[in-house]
Amino acid sequence: MAKAVHSMVRVLDEARSLDFYRNAFGLEIADRLDFETFTLVYLSNDEASFEVELTVNKDRSEPYDLGDGYGHLAVVVDDLDAEHARFEEAGYAPGKLVDFTPGGPGTDPIARFFFVSDPDGYKIEVLAKQGRFG
Repeated sequence: MAKAVHSMVRVLDEARSLDFYRNAFGLEIADRLDFETFTLVYLSNDEASFEVELTVNKDRSEPYDLGDGYGHLAVVVDDLDAEHARFEEAGYAPGKLVDFTPGGPGTDPIARFFFVSDPDGYKIEVLAKQGRFG
């Protein structure tokens, strides 16, 4: 059986990205591998063993074109409303809170969430810890 271990995103400014992931999600550097033309920075926290890998290409000066193929990363939080307010206060411009209820009014939501973008434009879904994400 396979075990998911990390997801990689290419970032333009290492310090700016580290600041965002640390303050937004409590991710800290688990490992940093520096090579001649690029650096790999692995971020994690005590909540899960899954890591976000930031790839910093040293010769890159232009923002990356995310194209139309990238989806999103997703994280789960205990208090979605509090996190949304905290993200607003931090200036991260979170999207609106969504109660995803495909069964219609009066049915339980499948998920509650909002999206936020990191400094390079990668979308991150922030989900309430409930239901299948509990």
